[in-house]
Amino acid sequence: MQRPAVTALLAAALLVPVAGCASGDGPAGPAATSSPPRGSAPATTTPGPTRSAPPDKGSATVVSTLTNDLKSPWGLAALPDGDLLVSSRDEGTITRVDAETGEQTRLGSVPGVAPAGEGGLMGLAVSPSYASDHQIYAYFTTESDNRIARMLHDERKPAGQQLGAPDTVLRGIPKGTIHNGGRIAFGPDKMLYAGTGETGDTGLAQDKASLGGKILRMTPDGQPVHGNPSADSVVYSYGHRNVQGLAWDSDKRLWAAEFGQNTWDELNLIEPGKNYGWPEVEGTGSKPGFVEPVAQWRTSEASPSGIAYAQGSIWMAGLRGERLWRIPLSGAERSAEPEAFLAEKHGRLRTVLAAGGSALWLVTSETDNRGTPEPGDDKILRVEVK
Repeated sequence: MQRPAVTALLAAALLVPVAGCASGDGPAGPAATSSPPRGSAPATTTPGPTRSAPPDKGSATVVSTLTNDLKSPWGLAALPDGDLLVSSRDEGTITRVDAETGEQTRLGSVPGVAPAGEGGLMGLAVSPSYASDHQIYAYFTTESDNRIARMLHDERKPAGQQLGAPDTVLRGIPKGTIHNGGRIAFGPDKMLYAGTGETGDTGLAQDKASLGGKILRMTPDGQPVHGNPSADSVVYSYGHRNVQGLAWDSDKRLWAAEFGQNTWDELNLIEPGKNYGWPEVEGTGSKPGFVEPVAQWRTSEASPSGIAYAQGSIWMAGLRGERLWRIPLSGAERSAEPEAFLAEKHGRLRTVLAAGGSALWLVTSETDNRGTPEPGDDKILRVEVK
């Protein structure tokens, strides 16, 4: 696959789907369609002021490459000054990237990371109180589990030695060769959220006593939050297969992207205590007791990882689909058909992060043992959207 220079102007319309079958983010799957516009369940927070829906048609243009030659990049988080932190899933390292020059400075390695299969050093988050506590949070796989730890970032120390010892805030998330979840983010409420996977053991998704196949909500210290569905549990929602995308819209509603198996990938509006159906249903199933997705895709066109909110839309990075999806929103509903951009131009897309205004950071994922790396892979791209 030859991918043209990222400085070219790129904005592709929805593409004709291809055929095949698969699960996860492996080979191509069945032809893709999206679900029709529909209503959805009430928001998890009090809605803000009514806003007009974004245009039915948008655009996404790669304007520059910030940096390249990253190895198995996965998590991405912004420091208060705008510089970026990126994790290497397989190397277990965290690197700082200057947001203006793209210069890379390695902070250090995270002790205890045991990369294998889809596991390793994955999601990153910066403490809401970073200015005073200088804490960086990471979700990673060890020899025994997946866990979340925080580390002091000491910028006064030499490169490679700036990370303090991990302080584990949550342990015991099931691990597997596949479906380790891994995305973490602080919400508008300053609580820490995490998307987990069911490790291939589908029963974990419906087991409320397990941390696998869930979205978790906890304090920065890893404790259950007042207002969680169960007072003594960090479980926020369940019935998930493998959540790797978390984002909040302008009215503080939580959205999540989820890998399907052989048929449907999903974008869901998350409500506390709700059941999202896996493994009883995949995509829209019209079964009572399960929350239906706001949008769905055939797995060949998505296999979604990171998501971000910008310009009135959710933007979703596709691994197998090798494209960036735009899902325009009107409140808690989808306002128009999803659009695909950058299809097969930059390879597999792992993570997308809002950069302010109409800008996004987009991370490619060709060096994760499932892509076809070319010189310069992997990269962080700056994208202008509307």
